[in-house]
Amino acid sequence: MELIKNETPKQFTSNSHSALYSPLLDCLVLYTKLNRQPFSKEALIAGLPIEDEKVSPDIFIRAAERANLIASFKERPLPNISNLVLPCILVLNKNQACILEQIDLSTKTARIILPEAEEGTLTVNLSQLEEDYTGYAIYLTVKIRHDKKTENLLGFQEGHWFWSTLWASKSIYRDVLIASIVINLFVLATPLFVMNVYDRIVPNNAIESLWVLAIGVSVVYLFDVLLKYLRSYFLEVAGKKSDVIMSGKIFEQTLGLTMANRTGSVGAFANILREFDSIRNFFTSGTIASLVDLPFTLIFLLVIFYIAGLIVLVPLSIIIIIMIYSILLKGPIQRSIEATYEANSQKNAVLIETLTAIETIKSLGVEARSQWKWEQAIGEIAKASIRSKMLQSSIGRMTGFMQQISTVVIVLAGVYFITEGNLTMGGLIATVMLSQRAIGPMGQFANLTTSYSQTKTALDSLNELMVKEIERPTNKRFIQHPCFEGRIEFNNVSFTYPGETKQALNQISFIIEPGEKVAIIGRIGSGKSTIEKLILGFYSIDEGAILIDGIDISQLDPAELRRNINYVPQDVTLFSGDVRDNISYKAPYIDDKAILKAAKLAGVDDFIKQHPSGYSLKVDEGGKSLSGGQRQSIAVARALLLDSPIYLFDEPTNAMDAKTEQIMIDRLKKGTLNSTTLLVTHKMSLLQLVDRLMVMDNGKMIADGPKQTVLEALKTGKISKKKPS
Repeated sequence: MELIKNETPKQFTSNSHSALYSPLLDCLVLYTKLNRQPFSKEALIAGLPIEDEKVSPDIFIRAAERANLIASFKERPLPNISNLVLPCILVLNKNQACILEQIDLSTKTARIILPEAEEGTLTVNLSQLEEDYTGYAIYLTVKIRHDKKTENLLGFQEGHWFWSTLWASKSIYRDVLIASIVINLFVLATPLFVMNVYDRIVPNNAIESLWVLAIGVSVVYLFDVLLKYLRSYFLEVAGKKSDVIMSGKIFEQTLGLTMANRTGSVGAFANILREFDSIRNFFTSGTIASLVDLPFTLIFLLVIFYIAGLIVLVPLSIIIIIMIYSILLKGPIQRSIEATYEANSQKNAVLIETLTAIETIKSLGVEARSQWKWEQAIGEIAKASIRSKMLQSSIGRMTGFMQQISTVVIVLAGVYFITEGNLTMGGLIATVMLSQRAIGPMGQFANLTTSYSQTKTALDSLNELMVKEIERPTNKRFIQHPCFEGRIEFNNVSFTYPGETKQALNQISFIIEPGEKVAIIGRIGSGKSTIEKLILGFYSIDEGAILIDGIDISQLDPAELRRNINYVPQDVTLFSGDVRDNISYKAPYIDDKAILKAAKLAGVDDFIKQHPSGYSLKVDEGGKSLSGGQRQSIAVARALLLDSPIYLFDEPTNAMDAKTEQIMIDRLKKGTLNSTTLLVTHKMSLLQLVDRLMVMDNGKMIADGPKQTVLEALKTGKISKKKPS
């Protein structure tokens, strides 16, 4: 007997703007409501790497973290679940889930909440529930958050994006440290073996003892190889784990940055992200192994002192000299690496700018200028990298030279010690071998110093990125507003773009009622497009307030806000893939019927049906293979795919001919029939879509009223350049 019928998930049509179908996610949303900290589905999954509409356990855990919850998947028999840990989420057969509120073993019943029933409870037989139960339960606990005052008092701070990730693999690094201790102790096997052969075996002709020692040292070598392999393997595992987690955090931070915190150059920004590779390389198995081996230099020096007495001063002096030399060069190396880093950023900026605008460059015939910029950037890199590499290689040459000198001085001193009877021949050979092993890590120390300088530069850049303001900070609770009506209000809004001094908007006020059709016209740079960008929450305003349905948009979750707004920008961006993928980019779970409906409304079907590939027509990066009008049609189809209470259009037909534009106008009237529509345009023909007209000039609203009234005022010159009272 099934508790829940396995119905096919509801197909989302163009009149739905819900997120993907997932009973697990629905249960999580319901749990947040029960916890009196409600989160919408959009807020929980925004930016998470969901593929093929599947919410994996990892994705569920990350979504729960957004709601300040710690989730853990446990395999538990239903009767063994204690009421003390309830409510929890039960994973059911056939892709279903429910919230378990209570178990009563005496009556053999359970009280559950089905996501389909919202917050209504249902009492079912325990045996009936067990039939559908997969055996896995999800336990959720509230994560304790400290305010800043408490953090200061308790010394508590939220984990650093980098160090806390490494700390998560502390058990692996602990085992690696133990293995490194044993491996470095194994290093003593060879010199001690040689010393005993020369000092005891050869003089006494003890062949049997020789074989015993040989077998023993061979066993040590076998264990040494095995431990080194295991150490490398586990370091790679820890590095891979940290790499995946940190890369995800960095990219999530990048996507979540406010527009004001984005750097002007895409190439320079891409270079910051690329520098994570140098951090990753620093924490590879070889680097970590070298770092762990460094402290064991002291053990080798102690053994040398035990065998050869004051001869230990020779390798000790060499080590000190190498360390001083490396430290003296650290500053110059750091500066040269920073110069190389800056030059690389400039090179990437030139590269991306050139590749993006290659058609414009060719049409203007300015290839020579782009080539000059490129060669200038390459020249700067070459100049900076030569100095950096010369300084780095000098440390290696210095280390090699000092090792050779060390061997000569130890042999010289050893001969005198032997003649005085204070050292044996085997002891001298062992001392030379141990001195090389003691000085060797100093070469690694020099390399580590260089690698550290590179890593520090990259880490500093990424730290700056990771502490920048994001749109959805973890310590901010947004107001949940599941049903948007479409009322837009600007109340004395002033705004200046980051890095600019001139205001883009100056004391703008207006109200657009739900379902109203409004157009904004005005000169270039008057602030028309800026109004739509502010409605989408791309930037924070300087003064005033922007309200949607009477709620300040700064209090609304950006993901939920944008889920309820369909936007067609002036500069259309398409993504690599096919036409179908681009239309359904906002809603990959949508069915083909809805895609076809949106495509016909936007006029995409008119040119797609003439192509043999149909909706599988390949789209290049940016949509370069399509005409401007075709790209705009796809963008409009993307906007019309899901019904929305608010539509924002910014010159949606500026690349279309008059005939295609009129067809688009007629179809847009149907597609946005019951929704609030805000249109930015320079074309009089598009004003057929609206009933009200606003006029912008130099960042100010100089007219606002019924379309015909405003148009008449514009014709007769009655509209002044000053904002009307």
